[in-house]
Amino acid sequence: MAGRREECTWKRHITEQLKQRDRVQRQAFEEIIHQYNRLLEKSDLQTIVTEKLQTEKYDPQGRHDLSPGSDSSRCDVLQQEVSQIRIKHQEELTELHKKRGELAQTVIELNNQLQLKDKEIQSNEAKMQEYQQQISELEGECKELHNCLQDLERANQTLKDEYDALQITFSALEEKLRRTTEDNQELVSRWMAEKAQEANRLNAENEKDCRRRQAKLQKELADAAKEPLPIDPDDDIEVLSEDAGKGTGEASPSRTHAHSPCFSHLISPFSVIYIIIIFFFLRRRRSVNSFGTSPEATEPPSGVCAEVRVPSTALHIFDAHDGEVNAVRFSPGSRLLATGGMDRRVRLWEVIAGRCEQKGALMGSNAGITSIEFDTAGSYLLAASNDFASRIWTVDDYRLRHTLTGHSGKVLSARFLLDNARIVSGSYDRTLKLWDLRSKVCMKTVFAGSSCNDIVCTEQCVMSGHFDKKVRFWDIRAESIVRELELLGRVTSLDLNHDRTELLTCSRDDLVKIIDLRNNTVRQTFSAQGFKCGSDWTRVSFSPDGSYVAAGSAEGVLFVWNVLTGKLDRTLDKGHSSAINAVSWSPSGTYVASVEKGSKTVLWSDL
Repeated sequence: MAGRREECTWKRHITEQLKQRDRVQRQAFEEIIHQYNRLLEKSDLQTIVTEKLQTEKYDPQGRHDLSPGSDSSRCDVLQQEVSQIRIKHQEELTELHKKRGELAQTVIELNNQLQLKDKEIQSNEAKMQEYQQQISELEGECKELHNCLQDLERANQTLKDEYDALQITFSALEEKLRRTTEDNQELVSRWMAEKAQEANRLNAENEKDCRRRQAKLQKELADAAKEPLPIDPDDDIEVLSEDAGKGTGEASPSRTHAHSPCFSHLISPFSVIYIIIIFFFLRRRRSVNSFGTSPEATEPPSGVCAEVRVPSTALHIFDAHDGEVNAVRFSPGSRLLATGGMDRRVRLWEVIAGRCEQKGALMGSNAGITSIEFDTAGSYLLAASNDFASRIWTVDDYRLRHTLTGHSGKVLSARFLLDNARIVSGSYDRTLKLWDLRSKVCMKTVFAGSSCNDIVCTEQCVMSGHFDKKVRFWDIRAESIVRELELLGRVTSLDLNHDRTELLTCSRDDLVKIIDLRNNTVRQTFSAQGFKCGSDWTRVSFSPDGSYVAAGSAEGVLFVWNVLTGKLDRTLDKGHSSAINAVSWSPSGTYVASVEKGSKTVLWSDL
């Protein structure tokens, strides 16, 4: 039905177009056709009259032949009329021929005009089709723009609603901030007042204690002055006799007792204060040593070991933390092993006969531990964590001594400088900070341009490995980059040999490289089938003598390379069940410790 309707529609449209064309063209040529018909009628009439005259002409002659004398006058009249009619018709015919020529010319002109009009109609129809197509396209674009406008209006309304909501939230938070600031100011004022009271109270107690100690010391000195002084015969003390003229060298008891009151008389308040100052100074010297030395420093200083044992056996496998273990480090004397994990603790283990026994735990971090470092004496332990801070504990009493905050991202590495009084920390916030442990302040902040994954230090140079595949060498005094070395992957670990002439690097391109610091070139590159770096903070380690390199892979296999030959020495795969995060070689050369993304720690050796 729909097809028939469409067929009737286009047929009707064609019929109407033909009728319209017939009316237009017929109206233009109707007058010409009418004049042409009149000319044809006149031409036919003239032909009939001529034939009639010819007939009448010949008939009177025949009649004249029959009766020549009767109708001569009538024939003359008819001939004159015929002549006049002929002349008249000849003039009319001439006029009609003239009009016919003019009309023919008009028809030609009209035909030319009609052709021009047809061409104009065709061009106009083509233009109309183009315009119709353009109109259709513009209508489509208009519809799309209208839809886009509606979408934008809806998005604008949504953004306006969100802006209003955020404005309300901002006002509420601003009000909350104002109240919190007022509360903070009030708390600070109260805290300062309490601190002032506590300081006054402490000062009063100190004054009382000082007076009490001074009185006690004076009493002790007075008692000591009253007691007889023992004289050692071996001492070279010349005792003057009471009577110089007698010349005797012995001192009588009366003489000794005579001088005792004089000694007591010499004890003045200034002498007591001086003795008290010396007493406190000596006590402070005994209780507070310079940073880097403490009574716990019983371990021998680290040095080049006599013999390095290449590990071959897992001596002890144990769960070190409740979760992932990120860092491991031996103390300088190789007696203690420290591990740090995501459970926010640093655990200390004592290495005894190839086993690790837990000695204590260092607490105080608010997030997972990322790196561990002992000072050169083994008295202090430095740990970096994901809570944007670095912390220092004393190893003997497990007390938190310093908390260094200032980074705006997680601290991925922190190291002691060689003087043990300063540390350098590198963070995810793309900065390095130099801290002074005497004043507990940040001395310098250096913008590195990329996240810092690991740090090692020499006397005046800090080397940092970064996410942008570069190792940067910093001059501590100038706060500037001395040079840069670009590797093929993100740098995950750095380590120095004992002589600090070679730098060990590990990167995410699964290559371990040794860089000669004297000429700043890559001296050796280690790789092996199956070795794959497991994370951006996978730590590798030199052996104490620099002859071997140990690294853990993502499959839980420990790889050991020989630096002298440049070849893989051995692989140890019986110990870990997940990716190895860090490896540490003991300074004595006896043990190697490795930690994983699970909770296990493995102690390796060749025993």
